[in-house]
Formats: sequence, C-alpha cells, structure tokens
Amino acid sequence: MKTEKINTNKEYEEVMKRIEKLLQKSTQNGGFDSLASDEVQNLQKLSLMAEKYEDSLSMMPIKTPTTLVEMIRYKMFEMNLKQKQLAKILEISEARISELLSGKRKLNIEMAKKLHVKLNIDAHFILEVA
Repeated sequence: MKTEKINTNKEYEEVMKRIEKLLQKSTQNGGFDSLASDEVQNLQKLSLMAEKYEDSLSMMPIKTPTTLVEMIRYKMFEMNLKQKQLAKILEISEARISELLSGKRKLNIEMAKKLHVKLNIDAHFILEVA
C-alpha cells in the first residue's frame, strides 16, 4: 500500500495486519527499542492512518434508554444476561421478570431497590420513569 490514506475496509485490514506484524516483532524481541528506526516510523504512520480511517467511519449511535424496560434490557445486553439469569440475580420468578418487561406488572419499591443495587440502575432514573 503506497497511499497515505486508507479509503476502503480492505486497505484498513491490510494496514492492521502490518501493524500487528510490527507489534508482534517488538513483543518477541523485548519491546519497541528492538525495532529499527524505520520500522518505528512505519508503525507510527500506519497507526495514524488506521486511526484517521476509524474516526471517519460513522458509528451507529447508541440510543439512551428512556423507559425502565429499555434500561433493564440495556443492562441485560451490557451484562450479557438472559431473562432467566436476570430473574435469578433479582431473586424473582421468570414469570415476574417477563411481566415487568412486557409492561403487565408495575414496579414496586422492593423491585426498584433491587434494580438499583443489583443492576446499578440510577435511583433517580428509576423514580423519574417508573
């Protein structure tokens, strides 16, 4: 790759492979001091190119939860939990968590405390949206 700018994902992958090879070489030989000065300069150049390309990509924005159900689902995603696991953490039945997530059951104070303590959901958020 002779260009100073990455334009495609394929070029990006090639640059990342070259960066990885240089990083592996430095790791195997005891650090960056073991690289030749032209290799260090090349690594810096490639890293900056990769960073500029990554910054140019539009990332899908993460929607901020606005309801309690959205927040619980967000926490489930964040903690990689299934409903069954969440029910166990919250010390409630699977049916109850299902009812809460479907909107069939209202939040009580005991459940609000558990959501705050065990899922680290902000108490102010819980009070505002419940």
